[in-house]
Formats: sequence, C-alpha cells, structure tokens
Amino acid sequence: MCRLLSIGVLAMTAGPCVAQGDLSSCRREADDARRLACYDAALGTEFDRSGIDPAVPTAALGLRSAAVDAERPTRPAASPAPGQDEMLAAVAGETWELGPEAKRGTFIVRTYQPNFVLPAHWTSSVNLAPSTPTRGTAPSALRYKSVNAKIQISLRTKVVEGLLLPQADLWFAYTQRSLWQFWDTQQSSPFRSTDYQPEAIYVIPTPRPLAPLWAGWHWRMTQLGLMHQSNGQSGALSRSWNRVYAAASVDRGELGLVLRVFRRLNDGSNDDNPDIARYVGDAELAAAWLPGLATAQVTWRTRLASAGRGSIQWDLTYPVDRGRPQGLRWYVQVFSGYGESLLDYNHRQTSVGTGLTLFQF
Repeated sequence: MCRLLSIGVLAMTAGPCVAQGDLSSCRREADDARRLACYDAALGTEFDRSGIDPAVPTAALGLRSAAVDAERPTRPAASPAPGQDEMLAAVAGETWELGPEAKRGTFIVRTYQPNFVLPAHWTSSVNLAPSTPTRGTAPSALRYKSVNAKIQISLRTKVVEGLLLPQADLWFAYTQRSLWQFWDTQQSSPFRSTDYQPEAIYVIPTPRPLAPLWAGWHWRMTQLGLMHQSNGQSGALSRSWNRVYAAASVDRGELGLVLRVFRRLNDGSNDDNPDIARYVGDAELAAAWLPGLATAQVTWRTRLASAGRGSIQWDLTYPVDRGRPQGLRWYVQVFSGYGESLLDYNHRQTSVGTGLTLFQF
C-alpha cells in the first residue's frame, strides 16, 4: 500500500504501491471517501480502511501518514510494482495539490505544521533574564518553573491556483507556538511566550521528466516563501524578524528530505534582535522516516557561514489506538540548541516534551 508523509514543505510516499489502473476519473473526485473507493475499483483491490479516517487524508507532525497498513506484507522496494512512479506522484501530490488531478480550489483550510499539546515539557535552563543587543535585558518579574506546557497550532490555505507557472500555487499559512506555565498555579499559570508566524508559500511542482534524480530518489517540488515571526511583546521582551527562503523536497521509499535556505530581510534601525541569525541559523535540513505505524523526524538548523550554534530537534509519534493511526497520536519532542522560542533565540537549552497531536485535516 502507499503511505504518505509530509514534513512541512515535504510531500512524499513511503512503501510500495499496487499496480496502475485507470485512475483518470478518480483523480477528479474531490470527496476523499469517494476518491478512495474509486481507486479501489480502478486498481482491482480492496484497501484495508480500518486505520483510515476518510475525512483526514493526511496527518501528524508535518510528518503526516495516510493509508498505513502495518500488518499487510509489502513488496520489497528493490522490485516495485508496475506503475509505481505514477502512483507515487499521485499520492505525493495530495498534500500540496501538485498535479491537476489533486487540485481542490482556493480557501480550503488544511493543517500545515504539527498541531500538538505537550502538557509535560521540561527545559534544562529557564531564561530568567532575556536580552538582546538593542533592547537590553528584561527585568526578571517572575521565577518561571522548568516544567511547563507547549502548544502549537498551524493551518494553511491556498489563495491563488495556477500562478505564473503550470500547476504552481500560492498558499498562506499561520503557525502559533506557546510556552505556558500551566503547572505554576501560585503565579496564576502565565504564558511565558507566544510566537506568531504568518507565511506566504509559493509551491512549484517538479515537472515529471525532471523528478527522477538517482538511486530511486525523486525531486517532488520547490518552494519559495516569505515568513514573518514575532512575539507580540514590547520593550526588552520584543522579538521579530522577516525572512525569505527557498526549499526543495526529495524522497525515496520510506525516507524524505527537505532542505530550506533562509535570507533575513533588513529591519533597518528598528531591529529587536540584529544577531538572531548567528544563533538560530540560516539553513534547515529535515529528514522524515515512516517505518510503519510510528513516524520520526529530525530537523537540524545551522548557519552556513559558520557552525557551532543552531539546533537539532527530534519529533516522534505513535498512534494511541493502533487500529486508527489517523486518530490521536502520542507525541514526543526533544530539542537542543538555540531558538526554541523567539524570546530565547540567544539562550541555549535542552528540552523534552510529551503529549498528543491535535486535529489534522
């Protein structure tokens, strides 16, 4: 069976697919349940729907898995089924609607990055005196605890379809990430920080003749983005910056890779954090692996001009109910380095969080 992953900008499939049938009518079907039934009929097979919620075609962290069948034996990757390349392109295109058969129109809201709540989130070093070169050091008003909660909500929608290049689309996304002192009832459980990240994303599918690279790797798409990030604070706690980026995603079997390179836009004299790129970095490499019911992702951020800072992050999920891998999933996140939040962009720490994924569609 086919399995679908995405890592934010990545869409890929993992595992071999069944033989190619007459899929032209299926690709034009907008409803997820009817489209899946159409594929069943066209391919002459009956998919096991026990782990699939048709209303949730993809899901999880930005690692998102669909049509996962852990018990059915699969054909070795070395001998793919006939027509696999075309099926790979069809399934991979679902997340970012890369081909004409996957288009769903504009202003349909879908999930983007992971949506999760981590009620148990521990950090090795609480930053009690946040500072920047231009804003100085903030007074330490509260004695924050090392155990808090971390929450992330992330959504996206397509705003323009078929912009400039064939099948290329413009998307808008919004991600909000909060560190909440949920367990600190003596100080009224304040939110320590919240980062707001609106983003414009131009998605360019790779033309079919250019997609195959080497040794089974496929180049699925390129993205160009404009990203703003700020924390809505003032004075010494204020943080904000704007970036443009270019990204490319490739995949092979159960493994997918995304490389993103950023360039910061000049904020002039009103710069809250002029040295942020030296700590957070200007390049990101994300690798996702879907060995079965579990999903795993590692993200490495660094500075191209000089190493030594940046961060590394691991994200792991596993279904709460093995029979419904598209439902609630256990979520574990480990972070080490700089920039887990904008407030802490120049503060090094290691954190571990556990909880659950939230909605996915």
